[in-house]
Parts: sequence; structure tokens; C-alpha cells
Amino acid sequence: MKFLKTTEIVKVPENVEITVKARIVIVKGPRGTLKQNFKHTKLHLVSDKEKKEVTVTLWLAKRKQVCGVRTIVAHIQNMINGVTKGYRYRMKLAYNHFPINLNIPENGSFIEIRNFLGEKIERKVRMLEGVKVFRSEKTKDEIYLEGNDVTLVSLCCAQIHQICNVRNKDIRMFLDGIYVSEKEFIEED
Repeated sequence: MKFLKTTEIVKVPENVEITVKARIVIVKGPRGTLKQNFKHTKLHLVSDKEKKEVTVTLWLAKRKQVCGVRTIVAHIQNMINGVTKGYRYRMKLAYNHFPINLNIPENGSFIEIRNFLGEKIERKVRMLEGVKVFRSEKTKDEIYLEGNDVTLVSLCCAQIHQICNVRNKDIRMFLDGIYVSEKEFIEED
């Protein structure tokens, strides 16, 4: 059965400006600008500047296509949160016998991981555009990843976690690695 019309509305805060043109959404705010392309969907996106809202509409859709409307609304809401508050992910270093050594050169756009499980190889992860990594001043074995786009920040965290995955050993015994411990906004309300 098809649903005749599905509509969701996103309220836009006062300090944010949203532009929609040909299913490309550009969000400008105090922390910067984010752009996302939704051309892969068959949605109708309309930005109303007087009412300060974005309307997402889908006509004659099946159940799985209707789920995509809420997903697009969540993406737009994440973009609004990114340009107003920003995202910060905390990652903890967990090790038992061999302490993990970190080096963060190039002003936080790159991370080098050494001595993971006592191995001599050096693991390197380059941060994506708009994401910075730095050490915590308060806690010894903790790093922060900050950025405006939640997708890019979480993807960098996943790359760091996956490069320190334990292979060819019993993962119940070897719990070493770098794990996401907390997700938060940079600027709280």
C-alpha cells in the first residue's frame, strides 16, 4: 500500500540560514557552513525563510521510502546542531601490558599510533576535512575529536578504532584498543 503524502517540518533557529536548491541543502551558522546533497532521494524540499522552517514532502511512497523522510529530517537537524553547537567525541586508550603511544603532528589533522600490543609498526590516520584531534589536558589516556559535521567526526573515530583492532588473538583476553567513550556538543546551551 502506498502512502499518499508524507510531510515533516524542520524548525530553523534564529542564527541559522538554510538554502535549498535542487535537493542540495546548505546550512550557514555561527560555526561555519555545511552542505549536503540529497539528489539520490525523490523528495520535495522547500525552505521558507519567513516561517524559518524547511518542509520535506514525499508523494505516493511505500513504507520503506517513508522512513527516508525522517532520515533526511534527522540529517538536516544534525547539520543545524553542527553549525550552532559543534560535535566533540572523546576516545579512551585501553591497554594492559604495552602502553599505547600517540603523536599528533600537523596541528591536529593527523594522528600516529605506536606500540599497540607491543608491535613495531606505526599506524597513521589522517583526519577528514573539518575534523581536528587533540589530547585531553585533564585525563592521561584520552583524545578529543571535534568538528561541525557529525558524519565526518564519527567516521574519523571509526577509522581510529578500526586501525587498532586486535587481530589473530582472543578478543576476550586482549581488550586493548582506542574506544569512543563519550559524545557531546562543543558549545552547550
